[in-house]
Amino acid sequence: MPREYQFNFELRHLIYFREVARTLHFRRAAEALGVAQPALSRQIAQLEAALGSPLFLRSQRRVELTAAGAALRDRIEPWLVQLQRLPAELQSITAGGAGTLRVGFTGLAMATVLPRILREFQRRDAHVRVELNESPTAVQVAALRAGEIDCGFLHPDALPVGFQTRPLLRERNGIVLPSDHPLANKSTLRLRQLAKVPFVLFPRIHNAGFYDRILAAFTAAGITPHIAEEVWPRANAVGLVRAGIGVTLMCPSEARQLPSEVIFRPLTGPAPESRLVLAWPEKRQAASPLHRFLAAVESTPSAPR
Repeated sequence: MPREYQFNFELRHLIYFREVARTLHFRRAAEALGVAQPALSRQIAQLEAALGSPLFLRSQRRVELTAAGAALRDRIEPWLVQLQRLPAELQSITAGGAGTLRVGFTGLAMATVLPRILREFQRRDAHVRVELNESPTAVQVAALRAGEIDCGFLHPDALPVGFQTRPLLRERNGIVLPSDHPLANKSTLRLRQLAKVPFVLFPRIHNAGFYDRILAAFTAAGITPHIAEEVWPRANAVGLVRAGIGVTLMCPSEARQLPSEVIFRPLTGPAPESRLVLAWPEKRQAASPLHRFLAAVESTPSAPR
């Protein structure tokens, strides 16, 4: 066997390692894997010997990952996820399909650019199965790093290295408020007028960059926001506005499909900006569904270049 294919460990060693890294408990990991605990311990010891690094710190009370163990966990997860999906993808190709494309998206993407892009892609590659997963930016970034999605429509403030992006949307936000709100008769609003109005936002952990831009806009307006609720996804925020709980922020493109009980008003003066990009790993196969999807994005008339 060529030297580059010679390894001192096997796939089962990595699977056993992942389960121990997930549970941080040898007995529970052994039960989940259906093996005896001594056998599992031997497999982990063999992997550590093969790699020349300790992967776990063991004591009578707890098991912890070493720095090398944490690095190995992060690196093998995308491989194992891809291997797990491989049989279904090959069966799809055998049955006449052309593979699967896994796409993450936010509500802003679905309300604006994503439907047109999907229509163009399906026109070009009708046999590719598209798996759509609505999730906030932080979740999509983690899924991209783990290889759980092929690309994501997300907000670009905190992307790690190793990914490429294409800008799709950049708009100032306005205010969504109940149609019977005292400020509803105004054609435009300023944040200063909303100093005492409760706001419905989203948890900062989902999109820290946009959340901080919101706070910066309030600071520039000279007021402190009164945040009544933090919810996700966007539909829940609109529902709370309909219920009279507060008002929320939204960009004009997303506000075109609002229910009649609420209205959108542009903001003048300080206002946060929504930014939407398509992100994907720098390394991709030339003939993959992702490669063809990116070509469809490029040719979609409404997608900015």
